[in-house]
Amino acid sequence: MPNHTVTAPAPATALPPAPSKQRDAFFDNAKYAAIVLVAVGHAWEPLRDGSRTVSALYMLVYAFHMPAFIVISGYFSRSFDGRPQQLRRLVTGLVVPYVVFETAYTLFTRWTDQEPDRPISLLDPLYLTWFLASLFLWRLSAPLWRRVRMPLPLALAVAMLATLSPSIGNDLDLQRTLQFLPYFVLGLLLRPEHFRMVRRRAVRLAAVPVFAGAFVVAYWAVPRMAGAWFYHRDSAEELGAPQWYGAVMTPVLFACSLVLVACFLAWVPGRRMWCTVLGVGTLYGYLLHGFVAQASKYFGWYDPAWMQQPVGPVVVGVVAAVVVTVLCTPPVRRALRFAVEPDMRWLFRRDAKEEARDRAAVPG
Repeated sequence: MPNHTVTAPAPATALPPAPSKQRDAFFDNAKYAAIVLVAVGHAWEPLRDGSRTVSALYMLVYAFHMPAFIVISGYFSRSFDGRPQQLRRLVTGLVVPYVVFETAYTLFTRWTDQEPDRPISLLDPLYLTWFLASLFLWRLSAPLWRRVRMPLPLALAVAMLATLSPSIGNDLDLQRTLQFLPYFVLGLLLRPEHFRMVRRRAVRLAAVPVFAGAFVVAYWAVPRMAGAWFYHRDSAEELGAPQWYGAVMTPVLFACSLVLVACFLAWVPGRRMWCTVLGVGTLYGYLLHGFVAQASKYFGWYDPAWMQQPVGPVVVGVVAAVVVTVLCTPPVRRALRFAVEPDMRWLFRRDAKEEARDRAAVPG
């Protein structure tokens, strides 16, 4: 997760094209790097049982890749105030893709999971689609979080309370939405200077021992802690822990994840690179790579014995990175724009300002 996702890319609208600001290469590079980690994490999942090292790497990646996506999503939601154009982009960039891919994943996994009766439920997000539902709700709530006092402590309190309740249920994956909420709210509060701070040379140097230490901690924690804590989709009770444990773990995990997010961002290049253009298409990579991940299990790509050897996770990780890279490329985006960024001008009424602009654009 995560366009940033992953902030959802802006679809076409009825408005005439306005002069566009140059994109910040840093954020496109960050989104591309994060989506590669998402794909690699999913690819490593079937190999965890055979290797404590892979399990530790998996836990480490899950500790910060979606938080990074969500922080960036919050940062790019700072200007959301419910204007008509923004609401249209919510529908075309989040709601429509959610419906399309929720349906597609349900039909696909009926085959890969051998569950022909799996129902299509738009209220119970399947697999990757939870992020679209959560981002929709977070964006709608953005104006509120910008106006309350102490928004980040309040969002943390909401996340802590969510872990106490196993009765929240699966509707729109609300448990995940509430537990990941502090990362989105933090993104709303950040300013460009905060990102410049984490990109200083001292932070880049410190990131190396921090990640090394985090891996050691993850390796120690593998047999002692459920990795599902980093999914943020269950209450403490559902994870086999006392209720109060969730209230303690939430701020601890939040602090640990933010340190790793800062270290991750410290190593993201700020200049334009070959992968910068791919950062525009991270929502495509996010939504599409899941089909490859599901098919890999069905076709037994993990069955060969060498997959359990040290070379297996390396090969799997490289293949996952290549696949998601291809899925973020402009040709794939052009081919599948109808599903991920549909042009739905026919669905919306134009307001007075848009009509005035159209009339002004007509000569005579």
